[in-house]
Amino acid sequence: MNNIMIIARKEIQEGMRNRWVVATTLLLAALALTLSFLGSVPTGNVGASRLDIVVVSLSSLTIFLVPLIALLLSHDAIVGETERGTMLLLLSYPIGRRQILIGKFTGHLTILLFATLCGYGAAAVALAVVDGNIARSSWLAFASMIGSSVLLGAVFIAIGYLASTVASERSTAGGIAIAVWLFFVLIYDMALLGALVAGQGQALPAGLLDILLLLNPTDAYRLLNLGSGDAASLSGMGGVAEQSALGKTGLILALVSWTFAPLAVATAIFSRREL
Repeated sequence: MNNIMIIARKEIQEGMRNRWVVATTLLLAALALTLSFLGSVPTGNVGASRLDIVVVSLSSLTIFLVPLIALLLSHDAIVGETERGTMLLLLSYPIGRRQILIGKFTGHLTILLFATLCGYGAAAVALAVVDGNIARSSWLAFASMIGSSVLLGAVFIAIGYLASTVASERSTAGGIAIAVWLFFVLIYDMALLGALVAGQGQALPAGLLDILLLLNPTDAYRLLNLGSGDAASLSGMGGVAEQSALGKTGLILALVSWTFAPLAVATAIFSRREL
C-alpha cells in the first residue's frame, strides 16, 4: 500500500508541475459558473429551482467533458513512460507492476476528484450565496451528480489505462483514446437513435433497453442523474426512466463494473508485457 501511495503522489506532483490540476479545475469552474448563472435563467418559466437546472446542465456537460479529460490524463500513463525510458527506471525499484498501475490510477483519479469538487463546488457556493432557499432534495441531487461524475471519470481513466497498455506508441494510444471518446459519447447514442427511428416507434423488447443503456457508461450516468426527480422532467429522460427497470443502485454498480473491468485487463496485460 505504501508503494501505491508513493506512485500516486508522484502522479499528483507531475500533474501539478504540468498544470493539469490547475487547468482542469479552472475549466470546470468556469463552465460550471457560466451554466449556473446563464443556464438557470428559465427557472421562473419552468417552476424549478436554480440548482435543479444546474444539475441538468452540468450533467449534460459532464458527459462530454469529463470522459475527454480522463482519457487525456491516462492514455499515455504506461506507454508514455515506456517510450521515455522512465518505466525501466521505475521497475528497477522494489515495486510490482500491479502497484505501479494502481498507484498511477489512484493519482489520476485524485486529480480528477479535486478538479471536479473544486470546479463544480464553486457553482454550488455561488448559487448558495445568490439563492439561500434551495431545497435539501436539490442539494442531494447535486451531491449525487458530483459523485457520479467522478465515477464516470474513473471509468474512462481505466479505459485510458487499457489503451495505454495495449498500444506500443503514444500516438497510437492517443488515437485509441479519441476513438473511444467518439464512440461512447457520440456514435453509440446516434446509432441507437437511428435504430429506434428505423423501428418506426415500435417498443423495444423487455430488458433490451436496460442492456443497451448498461453497454454505454455515459448512458448509465445520464439515466442516474437525469432519470428521476425534477431533473427527469427538465431533461426529458423521464420517459426512458419509466421504461427502464434499472434503479440507482444498479446504475452505480454498472459504473463501478465499467471501472474495474478495463483496469483488471490493463493490469493483466501490463504484468506480462515486455518493455
